Amino acid sequence: QVQLVESGGGLVQTGGSLRLSCAASGRTFNRYTMGWFRQAPGKERDFVASISWSGSNTYYTDSVKGRFTVSRDNAKNTVYLQMNSLKPEDTAVYYCAASRDVFSAATMTSAPYNYWGQGTQVTVSS
Repeated sequence: QVQLVESGGGLVQTGGSLRLSCAASGRTFNRYTMGWFRQAPGKERDFVASISWSGSNTYYTDSVKGRFTVSRDNAKNTVYLQMNSLKPEDTAVYYCAASRDVFSAATMTSAPYNYWGQGTQVTVSS
């Protein structure tokens, strides 16, 4: 069982930055592929980024490439999402998720993920 707790959300102006953190419980964090998803009001939950257990492989959705960076610190059982050059369309609840599956293109969908956090709100004002 893995419990995930996101933090770092908030209100920021267009062009600003935020760093989200996702702290995981459990001793086997470094065996999990981790992902970030977001859900805007009235919309479905969408993939943002994923990272392999070692941190050496990542995927991003096209709309955040060059602006967002996913990373992890296995010693701290934490995964991060650094968000720069934020836009109003980035406004959403952001969720982290953990998957026991091997890192692959499938981690760009919600299907492989076994555990989800409760989410943290990110609001970007124009």
